[in-house]
Amino acid sequence: MIERPETAVCGLPYARSLEGYVGFANLPNQVYRKSVKRGFEFTLMVVGESGLGKSTLINSLFLSDLYSKEYPGPSLRIKKTVQVEHAKVQIKEGGVQLTLTIVDTPGFGDAVDNSNCWQPVVNYIDSRFEEFLNSESRVNRRQIADTRVHCCLYFIAPSGHGLKPLDIEFMKRLHEKVNIIPLIAKADTLTTEECYHFKKQIMKEIKEQKIKIYEFPNTEDEDDNKLVKKFKDCVPLAVVGSNLVFEVSGKKVRGRQYPWGVAEVENGDHCDFSILRNMLIRTHMQDLKEITNNIHYENYRSRKLAAVTGNGVDASKTKGRLTRSPLAEMEEERREHVAKMKKMETEMEQVFEMKVKEKKQKLKDSENELQRRHEQMKKNLEAQYKELEEKRKQFEEEKVAWEAEQRLLEQQKLDASKLVVIVLVRVYEEVCVGETLSVNGHCIAMGRPALGCGLRK
Repeated sequence: MIERPETAVCGLPYARSLEGYVGFANLPNQVYRKSVKRGFEFTLMVVGESGLGKSTLINSLFLSDLYSKEYPGPSLRIKKTVQVEHAKVQIKEGGVQLTLTIVDTPGFGDAVDNSNCWQPVVNYIDSRFEEFLNSESRVNRRQIADTRVHCCLYFIAPSGHGLKPLDIEFMKRLHEKVNIIPLIAKADTLTTEECYHFKKQIMKEIKEQKIKIYEFPNTEDEDDNKLVKKFKDCVPLAVVGSNLVFEVSGKKVRGRQYPWGVAEVENGDHCDFSILRNMLIRTHMQDLKEITNNIHYENYRSRKLAAVTGNGVDASKTKGRLTRSPLAEMEEERREHVAKMKKMETEMEQVFEMKVKEKKQKLKDSENELQRRHEQMKKNLEAQYKELEEKRKQFEEEKVAWEAEQRLLEQQKLDASKLVVIVLVRVYEEVCVGETLSVNGHCIAMGRPALGCGLRK
């Protein structure tokens, strides 16, 4: 049976209680299943000077070696200037997957002059907001990765003398852009009384400087309010980080060992690590994400939209005066862009013409140089040809003279041979007289050698 009240309360719809099971009470389970299937995203920024135990604390919070030898902590990657770096890791627990992004700032506060060392951090947070805003403005918005910084753990050196000027300036620059949770690093170096007074001094300076740190929301549940009050009383949290396990009184605990004993990480009497872990992971992670989305991101988005609709002027400062419409602004920007493009086109044409003239002149000079070299080579070849012709003629003349001389010498030799034969014949005829004898193959004529024997034979 359906019960209907006679009147509505404050204009709200009539409250109806149903008898029997309909099914819409299962909606939270549907949201839960979808959320578990999709997974969760959380971006945590750690900022502080080197050597304050940031990497150790992160590993202790998530019980995982997010920083290892392959990817060391910020202190081992110190640079001369502040650079924002991020590492993404997927953690799975009880079927729930968390994509955790750790953003660190190696080099922060370690320089002699730390002026504007917070600017890279501010630029990084604004760039994440700008990226998310652009993703929301696209046509396809089904899968938007949330890379916005949800929480910033700011580590304070355990000096015992309050905040440094750098700490105050940094938190002033970022308290309207991100949820800041101040932490006292290496709290085991302070006594309980020193830690108590140090916390009071820090909170006093934060209130005096009007710095907005993360405020724990109140709830309707009394138990939750007691827990929130406990969190508020412990801020800033004094933490100790360690991944080493020691045995104390037959019980294994994580902590840091000293000659006087062991400082237990998860012992509430020694430090506030367990409070930080419960608050950051178990109870207020979703609240940190909602504040980032509903307050910090909306403030950034409002400023951006006010800059567009108000021509770069904040809408609260116009006091009702008419501002230029976005269409007029777009039209003016279009005209300026067209004029700029025409100017650039004219300049490019002038530059092009000048380059063409230079190229033509260069080609002409090269052509003249080649023509001159061609003429010079042609003259050199003609001179060489004439010289070779003269040498050839001289050679031919010398050859003809030599051949004539050789013929003359051969004729003289032939004439001389003929003359010798004639003389020998005449001598033989005149001298050779008497009988010729032949003894042992020799010719003997009257006791004298016969000169003509050989001739006669």
